[in-house]
Amino acid sequence: MARTSPLNGKLVTLIGGNGFIGSHVAQDLLQCGARVRIAAREPEKAFKLKPLANLGQLQFARCNAMDKRSVEACIRGSDAVVYLIGTFDGNQQALQADGAGYAAQVAAQNGVGSFVYISAIGADPDAETGYYRTKGDGERQVLEAFPKATIIRPSVVFGEDDGLIPMFADLVKMMPVLPVFGAESEFQLVWVDDVAAGIAAALEDPGQHGGKVYEAAGPEKLSMMQINQMIADSQGRDRTLLPMPKPLAKIFASLPMTPINSDQLAMLEEGSVASKGTPGLTKLGVTAKPLSLFLDRWMVRYRKHGRFTERRA
Repeated sequence: MARTSPLNGKLVTLIGGNGFIGSHVAQDLLQCGARVRIAAREPEKAFKLKPLANLGQLQFARCNAMDKRSVEACIRGSDAVVYLIGTFDGNQQALQADGAGYAAQVAAQNGVGSFVYISAIGADPDAETGYYRTKGDGERQVLEAFPKATIIRPSVVFGEDDGLIPMFADLVKMMPVLPVFGAESEFQLVWVDDVAAGIAAALEDPGQHGGKVYEAAGPEKLSMMQINQMIADSQGRDRTLLPMPKPLAKIFASLPMTPINSDQLAMLEEGSVASKGTPGLTKLGVTAKPLSLFLDRWMVRYRKHGRFTERRA
C-alpha cells in the first residue's frame, strides 16, 4: 500500500516558486498530493507545471516580496510556506533577508504549520559578500519570527536544464579556449531534485526538522577545473582550460556587462563544501547523487553529432 504523505490535501505556498529550485519542489509536492501555490513576481514562468497537477491542485499568485500586503495575501490560508527567493543583482537585503523575515512573521501569525527558508552554504551575517551576508541575516530573521522554521543551505545546485551545468556546457561547446574562474576552489555540487526532496521531507515532519539547520551538499568534492574538464570530456571535445589569475579575474568581474560580478567571483574563489558538524541531506532521508551519475547522458545534445557521436572506450 502506497504511503500517504502528511502533505496530502495541504496548501503549500512557494514564495519564489517559479525559479529553478522552486519548480522542482513544486513537482515533488504535487506528487505528495499537496495543493501548491506558486507566489512570484512572474508566476507565468511556472505555467509549465500545469500538466503535472490535478484539477484545482495548482494555484498562481503574483507576489512582490518587498510589498507587505502582497506577502500577506499570498500566505493567507497556507498550511506550509517555503521561501526560495535568491538574487545576485537585486536588492539582496530586502529580498533575501527582510522579505524572508516578514514572510516568517506573517506565517507565524496565521498559524502556518511549517516554514522552510532556503539559504546557502556559507551564509553568515558577517560575511564579506552581500549574498552570503543577507542569507545569514535572513536565517536570523526567520528563526526569530518562526523559531520552528527549517533552514536548508544548499551548495551550488545543478540540473539538466538550468543552473551551472547548461551554462558551462554552452561555453565548452562554443569556446576552444576557456578561462576558468576559481579553478582550484572545491564544490560539492548538489542535484536540484535532491534539494527538492529534502525540502519536502522538512515540510512533511516539522516536529522532527523544525528549528534545525541542514546543509544540502553532494557526495563529491570537485574543483571548478575538474567540473569544466568533466563537461568537456562528456561532450567529447578537446578544450584548453586556462585558470584565470586572481588579479585578472577581479578586473574582469568589475567591468560592466560581464557574466560574473565581484560577489559571484568571491563566492567562486571561496568554494562551497559542507561544514563539519552540520546535519546534511541524509538526516532528511535523502541520499545525494553525484554529478558523474548524470553528466554523460546530459551532454549527448552538446556533442558534435548528438546521440550519433561514436563513443570509444
